[in-house]
Amino acid sequence: MSVAPVQMHRVAVNGVELDVATAGTGPAVLLLHGFPHTWRLWTHVLDDLAARHRVIAPDLRGLGGSTRASDGYDAGTLADDCLALLDTFGERSASVMGIDAGTPPAFLMAMRSPERVRRLVLMESLLGTLPGAEGFLASGPPWWFGFHSVPGLAETVLLGNEAAYIDWFLDSGTLGQGIEPGIRDAFVSAYTGSEALRCASSYYRAMPAGARQIHAAVEAGRLSVPTLAVGARPVGDALERQLRPVADELTGHVIEDCGHIIPLHRPEELLRLVRPFLT
Repeated sequence: MSVAPVQMHRVAVNGVELDVATAGTGPAVLLLHGFPHTWRLWTHVLDDLAARHRVIAPDLRGLGGSTRASDGYDAGTLADDCLALLDTFGERSASVMGIDAGTPPAFLMAMRSPERVRRLVLMESLLGTLPGAEGFLASGPPWWFGFHSVPGLAETVLLGNEAAYIDWFLDSGTLGQGIEPGIRDAFVSAYTGSEALRCASSYYRAMPAGARQIHAAVEAGRLSVPTLAVGARPVGDALERQLRPVADELTGHVIEDCGHIIPLHRPEELLRLVRPFLT
């Protein structure tokens, strides 16, 4: 568990209120989690990062302790949330790390406002329909993409069974190892209830809009921010392959014997990559 002094904030940005954890001092690093996580995804890398950086780790819109918003789950709106968050904390720029659902908004932050993003770390996600992920998608997208995309379905059929559902993702995302009970319980609590499930599913329902936004950004310009793409299982190097044709300065790495939830499953391996990259 983290021993860095963590401060919790309730921050109003872009029409919602976000729960935000901060720690450390120095150049800012913004950490964007995915599904089914909260800011506590970063627990085992937070101390190390906070020794050199001001870490800013929000619960994304609709997730964790943040506002259960009716809309705004597309990558572009999430990117706007994050830029407003930096403004609120007085940070003109930050390095940005995103994983899973946090990756598309991190990418759009760098594409739309490159002066605000010093370094970009993207992990275990795809960027819309950009070419390069054909191998990963050869058998179709993961089954839960379609499940969550159906309006009203997940928040109806999962009600009362949230813990078993979340546990499947946590076990799969650590190759069967699982995560420590305290963090597991926090994740289960964050995704329990029909409103929590609706908001989580809204990320998947907004994916077509996000894909259009990503395509428009790539049509308008290149990714000029130095970028590190980190893969594991199951995404592997698919994200790097998507980024390679559009990025000016890209480093790719796949962590072996690592599940999808990299910061909890292989935190030391992740830190060995990001320490030199961020500095």
